[in-house]
Amino acid sequence: MKRKLVAAIGAVAMTTGLVACGSDGESNASKDPKERNETLTVWLMNDAQSTWPELVDDVNEQFKEKYPKVKVNVQYQQWGDKAKKLDTALGGDKFPDVVELGNTETMTYILNGALAEIDPAKYDNSDTWIQGLKDTCSFEGKLYCVPYYAGARVAIFNQEMFDKGAGVKELPQTEDELRKALDEVEKEYGDDKAFSALYLPGRYWYAAMSYVAAYGGQIAEYDEGKGEWKATLSTPEARKGIEHFVDLVNEYNNGDRTKDEQDHANVMANKKAALIYGNGWEAGSVFGGENGNPELEGKIATAGMPGPDGKPLPSFIGGSDLAVIQKSEAKDLAEEWISLFTSEKSMEVLASKNILPNNTKQLEPLKEKPETAPIANAVPDAWFTPIAPGWTAIENQNVLENMLLDILKGTSVEDATKKADEEIDKLINNEA
Repeated sequence: MKRKLVAAIGAVAMTTGLVACGSDGESNASKDPKERNETLTVWLMNDAQSTWPELVDDVNEQFKEKYPKVKVNVQYQQWGDKAKKLDTALGGDKFPDVVELGNTETMTYILNGALAEIDPAKYDNSDTWIQGLKDTCSFEGKLYCVPYYAGARVAIFNQEMFDKGAGVKELPQTEDELRKALDEVEKEYGDDKAFSALYLPGRYWYAAMSYVAAYGGQIAEYDEGKGEWKATLSTPEARKGIEHFVDLVNEYNNGDRTKDEQDHANVMANKKAALIYGNGWEAGSVFGGENGNPELEGKIATAGMPGPDGKPLPSFIGGSDLAVIQKSEAKDLAEEWISLFTSEKSMEVLASKNILPNNTKQLEPLKEKPETAPIANAVPDAWFTPIAPGWTAIENQNVLENMLLDILKGTSVEDATKKADEEIDKLINNEA
């Protein structure tokens, strides 16, 4: 496996020019901080601009106190095109010094040499970083990014609809009870043929893999003996989870079953769904923001999503990390800016906005707070995609989506999972 990794990394590095060369900023690092006059370019996602802009401003002010002549240029990015823009930038000579990466993106940039190694001792609470985030920054015993914030998926439901349809304002805690409530909600609002008591899109692979995890299955596992990853969607446990997910889609989704989850908050905002399974922050998108429905404010709540066998549904652990670009000539400045932005003080700001901090120490109080308890309690037992080099390819996600669509169109679970395993085996072992 290591030989394959070296070959893959070498090929990417040669074609994109991402491997570092030249100055690493050491000559500038020796200067008096008040005499440093570089520009530090920071790429953050637009979530920071819309939800915690005061944190960005405060960190920049703290940074300016030490480095008054350094210009911090924060550029906000959109998730839809960030990766493409970053790849283009890294292939040229105008690139960010600090970049925010979704935790499913990090391994790509670690393997192609784009990210500088980081020293966890320089960052607050690094000894209690949430393991699921830390894992996405780790490769062969070294760290290449800093956990920023965590996320998990929860049930997002319309309390008014559940109250009127099923006589309950709180989400039932078991799936059997939930199904009974959904059936009653469906009867109440079923005159609208586009209404779904539970809107679960057919291509929602994050949700499907949560059901796989609930049955003890996984997407792939590493075979120490053979030194390679092996796809495991064909195992009995994984197939049970996939079948369970597909059954829920068929039973409750009266909308377009071929869609993914990207607009499910809008579906709920348009009163076409009583329950969705999404990121905790999406609850606010249902009634607020550009596409939200203000009429639903105060009616949308979150809870842990019930799973099979009376247990909570395991959640995918989402979130973001911050990294220093290897080619940066201001690595020390980039490290210091990230240190301020992920400090205990900064994490308090995120926690005050019901965003999960990067460490278990500050996560703990959020487990008792009504607004954050469902999502905070979902983090410790959350699952993640295989930490395999080839998983970074978007093709893996396409394989999962296509597998689910094939099953919804009539292909047997046995045939669809077998095909998916064959395709994933090639991708995660860099043989495609």
